[in-house]
Amino acid sequence: MLKRINEALPGLVVSILLYGVMVELIGVWFVKDRIAYSIGVWFGIAIAVGMAINLATVIFDSVTMGDTAHATRRIVTKSILRYVVVVILFVLFGYFQWGNLIAAFLGLLGLKIGAYLQPLWEKVKGRR
Repeated sequence: MLKRINEALPGLVVSILLYGVMVELIGVWFVKDRIAYSIGVWFGIAIAVGMAINLATVIFDSVTMGDTAHATRRIVTKSILRYVVVVILFVLFGYFQWGNLIAAFLGLLGLKIGAYLQPLWEKVKGRR
């Protein structure tokens, strides 16, 4: 299903998840509250995957539209909405102390790291 939206999206999601596993396995040894750390990391990873899917669908919808002005307005509106939702989720996460907020931010960085790792993942996958 993800491949129908964007051909690179499955690789990006896999890269984000691999980053999450690495952050989890490395970081869990350096914190006192391991459960809060794990919850934070996977909360951030879940948001990163959601943002990647949302970003891909917004781009797909905008490209398939005929009207350039409407497509640009849609991209800007959806981008602002996406970041507002992320800020609200992080405020709620910190306010209710569901887990480690810094670990959640590290998980969210998985979107950025995954974007850099995705071409490498495709290259490794292509060698098989």
